[in-house]
Amino acid sequence: MAAAAPPLDTRRHASAPLPALPKKPLPAGLPREWYVAHNRRLKTMRLTIALLDSGVYEPAQAGNGRIRRTAERIGVHPPSDITCRMVRNLLGYGR
Repeated sequence: MAAAAPPLDTRRHASAPLPALPKKPLPAGLPREWYVAHNRRLKTMRLTIALLDSGVYEPAQAGNGRIRRTAERIGVHPPSDITCRMVRNLLGYGR
């Protein structure tokens, strides 16, 4: 009787970096507020992912200080209070 093949592990490991995606220019001619909001959403996603990777899963665990220390650790500018609130809101989804 042949042994069954182990299931394939399709998850990425921390040591395997994701491939770099080509950057596309942002659309021109939009109001400045659109670019500010867009960049704020990108920073929010980066911070949320870094917090999740470090074991922070609940909005109550993510105070402004912890979010700002995470920003320093991953090399982004310190987030504003609005960005910190957006990170906590994003952590709260899915509950």
